[in-house]
Amino acid sequence: MKKTFVLTIGLLLTLAVGGFAQKFGYTNSAAILSKLPEVKQADTDLTTYQTQLTKKGQEMVKELQAEATELERKKEQGTISPRDYETQAAKLKEKEEAIGAYEQQVYADLSKRREDLYKPILEKVNKAMQDVAKENGYLLVFDTSTQVLLYADETLDVTKLVNAKLGIAN
Repeated sequence: MKKTFVLTIGLLLTLAVGGFAQKFGYTNSAAILSKLPEVKQADTDLTTYQTQLTKKGQEMVKELQAEATELERKKEQGTISPRDYETQAAKLKEKEEAIGAYEQQVYADLSKRREDLYKPILEKVNKAMQDVAKENGYLLVFDTSTQVLLYADETLDVTKLVNAKLGIAN
């Protein structure tokens, strides 16, 4: 009886462990993203937008420098009254502050544009990863691009499956 009980418990444990075998996988999202044409287009769009904003800022700085140089020239030549000099210097200070505000706005605009461009791409990749995990019975899929995974057997790599889901050549 005792033997039967031990064998029954052993059999149940074996079935439980075998029946609840967990399947894990990993992928490299950075490698997947680098192959997507949408990412390359988003990078190009973001760079173009940044160039436009930077050019406008550079023009503002150049204009301010020219006005400051002209104001100093007038002061040195004595062709401007001290009162007018102070008034124009105050206006230049306001322009300088406006340039600072523009610079802050550029950072905010670039951040917003980056989010707008990449969010749908990241959602698409995440959905593909989730679909691959569900279709193949993976309970967990780790991302090696985050440098959290210390070791994983290559047979657990699902990157090729995700690439296939996205229509990317491996």
